[in-house]
Amino acid sequence: MPLDEHRTIDFFTQGALPAPQVTPVQAEGIAGQLLGVPVRAQELGSQQDANFLLCDGDGTPLAVLKVAHPAFGSAEIDAQDAAADLIAAAHPELRVATVLRHPDGSALCRTVDTESGPAIARLLRYLPGGALSGPRHLSPSTVAAMGTITGKVSAALRDFRHPGLDRVLQWDLRHAHRVVSELDQYVGELDRRAAVRAATADAWAQVEPHAERLPLQAVHLDLTDDNLIRTPDNHLPVPDGIIDFGDLTTSWAVGELAVSLSSMLHHDGVEPHQVLPAVRAFHAVRPLSAQETDVLWPLVVLRAAGLVVSGRQQAAVDEDNTYATSALEREWRIFEQATSLPLPVMTHLVKDAVGRADAPVTTDVPPHLLLRGLAADDITVLDLSTGADAMDRGGWCESGAEDRLAAQALAEGAAAAVTRYGQARLTQAPPLSALSPATVPTGIDLWLDRPVSAQAPAAGTILAVQPGRLEITYGPRVLTLSFPDTVHPLITTGTEVEAGECLAHFAPDTTLHIAIHNPDSPAVPHMVRPEYAAGWLPLTADPARLLGLPAGDPIRHADHADHADHADHADLLERRDAVFATVQGHYYATPPRIERGWRHHLLSTDARSYLDIVNNVTPLGHAHPRIERAVARQLRRLNTNSRFHYASVVEFTERLAALLPDPLDTVFLVNSGSEAVDLGIRLAIGASGQSDVVALREAYHGWTYASDAVSTSLQDNPNALATRPSWVHTVDSPNSYRGRHRGPDAARYAPEAVAAIDELASSGRPPGAFLSETFYGNAGGVALPDGYLAQVYAAIRRHGGLTVADEVQVGYGRLGHWFWGFEQQQVVPDIVCVAKAMGNGHPLGAVITSKAVAEKYREQGYFFSSTGGSPVSSTVGLTVLDTLRDEDLQGNAARVGRHLKHRLTALADRYGIIGAVHGSGLYLGLELVRDRDRLQPATEETAELCDRMLDLGVVVQPTGDHLNILKIKPPLCIDTTAADFFADTLERALDQLGYAS
Repeated sequence: MPLDEHRTIDFFTQGALPAPQVTPVQAEGIAGQLLGVPVRAQELGSQQDANFLLCDGDGTPLAVLKVAHPAFGSAEIDAQDAAADLIAAAHPELRVATVLRHPDGSALCRTVDTESGPAIARLLRYLPGGALSGPRHLSPSTVAAMGTITGKVSAALRDFRHPGLDRVLQWDLRHAHRVVSELDQYVGELDRRAAVRAATADAWAQVEPHAERLPLQAVHLDLTDDNLIRTPDNHLPVPDGIIDFGDLTTSWAVGELAVSLSSMLHHDGVEPHQVLPAVRAFHAVRPLSAQETDVLWPLVVLRAAGLVVSGRQQAAVDEDNTYATSALEREWRIFEQATSLPLPVMTHLVKDAVGRADAPVTTDVPPHLLLRGLAADDITVLDLSTGADAMDRGGWCESGAEDRLAAQALAEGAAAAVTRYGQARLTQAPPLSALSPATVPTGIDLWLDRPVSAQAPAAGTILAVQPGRLEITYGPRVLTLSFPDTVHPLITTGTEVEAGECLAHFAPDTTLHIAIHNPDSPAVPHMVRPEYAAGWLPLTADPARLLGLPAGDPIRHADHADHADHADHADLLERRDAVFATVQGHYYATPPRIERGWRHHLLSTDARSYLDIVNNVTPLGHAHPRIERAVARQLRRLNTNSRFHYASVVEFTERLAALLPDPLDTVFLVNSGSEAVDLGIRLAIGASGQSDVVALREAYHGWTYASDAVSTSLQDNPNALATRPSWVHTVDSPNSYRGRHRGPDAARYAPEAVAAIDELASSGRPPGAFLSETFYGNAGGVALPDGYLAQVYAAIRRHGGLTVADEVQVGYGRLGHWFWGFEQQQVVPDIVCVAKAMGNGHPLGAVITSKAVAEKYREQGYFFSSTGGSPVSSTVGLTVLDTLRDEDLQGNAARVGRHLKHRLTALADRYGIIGAVHGSGLYLGLELVRDRDRLQPATEETAELCDRMLDLGVVVQPTGDHLNILKIKPPLCIDTTAADFFADTLERALDQLGYAS
């Protein structure tokens, strides 16, 4: 080539690098000569090169034409192509934009003339799928995939050597301090310029001491969201492709990860802690050294600062480069996020992420206690964790809860009440919050009920004194006392004090905050968010020993629960999988640890409150005081089996039977919905004398032999239809939205089902039972077509069979307008199966039928359930019915459900992914589709949406055979405020995931 083969760029001598001026017409000419066929060129964005997508006459992409900046020599280009080939060979699972070659192996490239001089143009492999760039939120799996790819590239290039790597680039983080110094003049806003300078100086000071020990190697140095390409057929943004080796050079290996992390920070809803999956994934492929973990986040800050100043410079020298100018605010957001937390905090988080966390800081027993006149035995330690008894009955969300609990302790005789260091406080958690609140304390709070004096616990220096605050050295750390500003310390700044010397006097009713932190640490907030606690707490220490109390482990405190002292450091999910059959799955891949519920809220051990949208098991709400009192009272008196004679079982079954129409007057009590359906089937076939059963497809009824036999949900059993026993016969799912017959045509389902029943009877096997949910739950709350059950029930009865209604999910007023689902169909079943709502979380189910059917069971033997009708179970059942009535929860389901359905229907106008809003009352389903015409289910999108909703404080899960429906069946006590929070949060999540129409 005519270009100097040995020349490589030096940014600091070259200066600005405006992209070469190449028009699409010129690009088509260059590409046509290289390919030998006519092409069409579409300009692609680039900061310093000219890039074009080349397509044939039909618009099929053929390749990418890249015209390098004239400042880049042929050795540099050759190095980029060699590195791409190396990575492609080392990792065939990755798609790499390698250079296209002639049959003889030579690259498809040539030197072309541009206004800036001769430049190298070459054809690169086109990777379909699109980049990860844009504002869309990145899920943890996407972030982790970015980290994995970055680790693979780093490992592949570790031993790569080439003369073209000897470059001085503005993107090389070894030069970041100098780049910012030379280019920050382009940042016109003085406050932003000052922020960039300060952050750069701070970050460089953290990196420089480690610089000589950081491994050097070849690095891609631009594995960002712009250059990682999505898997084409994946409906979620999961990368598997790599493009643009233009920044290839030799630099610090850890810079590869820092560059990738920085590119994640501008995406909607992504904050610093959410890039840690990439750190863990990178470390798993290419382990980070101790020095690299120390400098990783400072390098992220330096990259962010470099983006800001370089972007402004590029926009100034290349005003027509829309790619560069459009990125300016995005680059500023990256800088804001990168610097939103102090460097030591993020460094400790990085260490924690890779299993290299520093041991908790401990303090020695001081020569003198901090507070004279107060002994440890006089102090009550307040437990404000999720597992504390003081949090019962919603105590955690009452205004002033901490002051109230402290006052209670003082009234009971304590001289002082103190909180725990590092223990997440549920009292700091608002009931509805899309952002996790700051719940983890970095110090302790103390309430006094007697006059005490503060004294120096050891010899030290007074660092600062002002009304309401005092700082004193305490060994190698700093002790801070905060108190009302009406209190004036007795000493002055700069004073050297001896151990035991008096510092201040405090009157009764004074509240103190006591904290210990490192002298060089940034200002530490009193409370920090749980996601960042592992970054903040290593900068602090537990002050408990200054009061004569034992110091605690902040890690344990943050995960406190009744049994947290058992195998403190064992992972609870691993322990679960070791002893709890894994077929019993759990929600979410990395679920929060839920140890408390209250009304329609679930509370984690991190003291996060989640809105519960899925718990139809507890219609009254979690931890209802009326249930608690009734159960405790009955347990104090009697709990035994139902063969004994006691009043509650009679009263409960009378009440339950009275809720059903004639002739349903006889009750069996069991423990679960599965048992209820199983028994309902046995009653039907026993009374009819006919053993065949007809059931609907795409339905779930339970896990016992009989209830599973009639369950055909493919999500619960992928082989459901193929493994049915011979006595089970299924008919079409009467789904009017996505079934075979839709809309008005859904009226055809009933005649078809009747025909199947008649055919079965004519073959000599008349069905003894027809079983169905009365409102189609597994499909997401889809109402059966009008008149469906009336026609099918008539056919079954005509052939001597009985009808069984599965009301396990929809019964007990959840539908709002109807107490039972069969009322919506204007029919009366022969047998009704109930559970879930009956016990508000207590295991309780029932089968209600006529006395004639019940008596027929005697021919099969006797029936008995030890706890189904026990005194406690019967008491629970009665209390649930009383509370449903007294709190008008069916009416609430109608009112709030109507409001929520209206909100969700309005969202469908904005988001094309919402195909339909199903259901009635508080039994709703939001069906997500990729195409409203073909109704392709958005299964992966639904799973990602549920994960994002959890981040934003809402527990919601998918249902349906395609797992593409949000099941919305919260406790019936939910109010419109919570319903609006759910709708608002859903809207926010859909926006962040890029689904706005």
